[in-house]
Amino acid sequence: MKQIVLRLVICILVLTALIGYSFGNALSAASSCRVETHSIPVGNGTLFYNQVGTGRTILLLHGLFAEKEQWDSMMCQLSEAGYQAIAPDLPGFGNSKGFIVKDYALENQVTLLHQWIDRVGVQSLDIAGSSMGGAIAALYAQRYPNQVRSLALIGSPLGVIDWANPVRNSILNGVNPFIPIAKEQFDLEISLLFVTPPSIPDSVKAEKVMDYRTRNRHYQQVWDIVNLYEAVLCQNLSLQRPILAIWGKQDQIYDIRGAERLQRCLPSSKIIQLPKAGHLLLMENAAEVASDY
Repeated sequence: MKQIVLRLVICILVLTALIGYSFGNALSAASSCRVETHSIPVGNGTLFYNQVGTGRTILLLHGLFAEKEQWDSMMCQLSEAGYQAIAPDLPGFGNSKGFIVKDYALENQVTLLHQWIDRVGVQSLDIAGSSMGGAIAALYAQRYPNQVRSLALIGSPLGVIDWANPVRNSILNGVNPFIPIAKEQFDLEISLLFVTPPSIPDSVKAEKVMDYRTRNRHYQQVWDIVNLYEAVLCQNLSLQRPILAIWGKQDQIYDIRGAERLQRCLPSSKIIQLPKAGHLLLMENAAEVASDY
């Protein structure tokens, strides 16, 4: 019975991260994990974040066009292991609001995160990121080495290699799978992110597609800025802290061949190539990744 409940919770969390709905009550009913949401004004806007647990702080950063809820399952597992896990909606994403276009630049994201974490009252931390969040985490660790104990890249990070062929081919055909403006394009995005895509109701897909259409200019601005950092992790970063990178062997966003280049760019890193895993390891492989981490 406990295994069935756990699977239901994981399914709820997957849908929560994909469709932007809150299933906090359902999670509370099925688990002792209590993820709390807070907000703090930072710079030009307000940054929302989730927090759970006590102990050493682990800062978790989501990827492009994602949100803090993607980390919920891992946050609960880390809190049970004796850590305090904190995951923000990065400026320009999720519920965070009021930020200007220049705030989306990764180095400015680092500045805002540092201001925010200071207001949260955290003096030292371990930092982990997924995809774009991995690049931001690495830049944060480089700029604030005395604050960061370790760096983890949970899933292939932005800044090592170019987009994998499925993404490139889609863009060459006139479709950006990360900014889907039709149901078929949304289905393509999900198929690229997961090895086993979750089932999502058509009504939810329609709502997400409408958001991409309504705020298309915002999404395009973020996309253009993020693509300026396609090789940022291989530009002589000076990282003296322990580095763990977990890369899915079936990743269709950044090909597994990028793991070898990452090793050359960050020679001190320990790299795990995870079988039967895609891009969103923090969701689809949360238990295994939390254990490795």
